[in-house]
Amino acid sequence: MRKVTVFITLKQGVLDPQGKAIQTSLHSLGYQEVQEARVGKYMELQVEDGPDLEARVKEMCDKLLANPVIEDYRFDVEEAVRS
Repeated sequence: MRKVTVFITLKQGVLDPQGKAIQTSLHSLGYQEVQEARVGKYMELQVEDGPDLEARVKEMCDKLLANPVIEDYRFDVEEAVRS
């Protein structure tokens, strides 16, 4: 079993209204040093190991987890920690 961590962010140039709202709110709370905020998604998947694991995860991202038209993604694969 492997732990796959997926990070999804909007591509540069894509408007991020949630990020803008966070930036505005932080400014109203006195955090003027925040120049930009962008919102993304973080996912952890427990996946059975296999010879084409990374290709399968890329396929999952392209087909469902991310919208490749407006989002970029990256993922890390590591050994799952057993409890």
